[in-house]
Amino acid sequence: MAETITITDNRSGESIEIPIANGGVDASQWRKLLPNVWFYDPAFSTTAAASSAITYLDGDAGILRYRGYPIEQLAEQSTYLEVAYLLIHGELPDQQQYETWVHDITYHTFIHENVRKRFMEGFHHDAHPMGILVSTIAALSTFYPDAKAIYDDDSRYKQIIRLIAKMPTMAAGAHRHSVGMPFVYPDNSLDFSSNFLSMMWKVAEPRYEPNPVLSHALDVLFILHADHEQNCGTTALRVTGSSHADPYSAVAAATTALYGPRHGGANEAVIRMLTQIGSMDNVEGFIADVKSGKGRLQGFGHRVYKNYDPRAKIIKQVADEVFGVTGKNPLLDIALKLEEVALSDEYFTSRKLYPNVDFYSGLIYQAMGFPIEMFTVLFAIPRTSGWLAHWLELLDRDERIARPRQLYDGAPERDYVQLDQR
Repeated sequence: MAETITITDNRSGESIEIPIANGGVDASQWRKLLPNVWFYDPAFSTTAAASSAITYLDGDAGILRYRGYPIEQLAEQSTYLEVAYLLIHGELPDQQQYETWVHDITYHTFIHENVRKRFMEGFHHDAHPMGILVSTIAALSTFYPDAKAIYDDDSRYKQIIRLIAKMPTMAAGAHRHSVGMPFVYPDNSLDFSSNFLSMMWKVAEPRYEPNPVLSHALDVLFILHADHEQNCGTTALRVTGSSHADPYSAVAAATTALYGPRHGGANEAVIRMLTQIGSMDNVEGFIADVKSGKGRLQGFGHRVYKNYDPRAKIIKQVADEVFGVTGKNPLLDIALKLEEVALSDEYFTSRKLYPNVDFYSGLIYQAMGFPIEMFTVLFAIPRTSGWLAHWLELLDRDERIARPRQLYDGAPERDYVQLDQR
């Protein structure tokens, strides 16, 4: 028997029965019964603004899958570029497809010299790297006017390759500029993550040789951040993309949303919290302050997950590998103590507050030498593939331009009063 819901208009007594499909109901059916009556749902907390085949997320069960594949399997067995291919194309590549994909991305990592010399280097010396990145992505639409041919398959593929390939180059360039260091060109002999580390850290050596453990750890972190369903940044991309803006403009909009501290700044907040706590001896006092409303436990809880974030379990293992190379981050003991105390306290478990992906990612980035200002940039690099998968999907499904409604709660009609009579 099909699941349905019945809605009755008590003013008229009329009813309508609506099927429940894929966990949702069709709002167009609601409009048939109640025209000009809108759902009031600030922040879209209970609204499905899109139908998508890209990422499945069950927050209550702590499940995350890309195109049906569990995130645990992808993190353990795949690579970021293979996951990017999966998100974009819907299926895992065969050997030839994978080699072509990696080759195409590897040989599109360079950015136009004018982008670097006349644009990126034009920012103030202390500009935030995320601000540089947002602006540079948007500027690429002026360098690649063919990107406006959004229904040309060849053009779309070129823009997707360009964006995925050039994001690490622009990200590293933004960092180098912000700290007054010279730009490092891509090294096409290195894999995706190693190449990024080279562009970040190379100084004067003929060839930068990144530690393979750190390269692998970064690749796993890129997999974990590649997509996460309809979050703020992805929604910004889909709204912008629905106007048929070019992909650079749409990705710039998503990156701008990510720039906000409520979205992309969570792992920064964790580092600041752990630094503020200062030592393991202060953990229980900090927890007591949080419970009394005097502080906030950063890196715990999630808008969607009401269980242990599956990415957090994976990232904790990655942390052990990284610290084996870099030495233990001095904040780690505080983090472990904080997790132990919080997870043994009914106050937090009853509220379903468990560690999320941001609780440990900042510790890893910091141990690898990344400044806090780069944390959100590191989020944007892999999320680009997820954003582009959503961009393709909304075009292929011919989604209408986004146009939500509002409930007006302002002044009623009133007459204009002349300036000298006010």
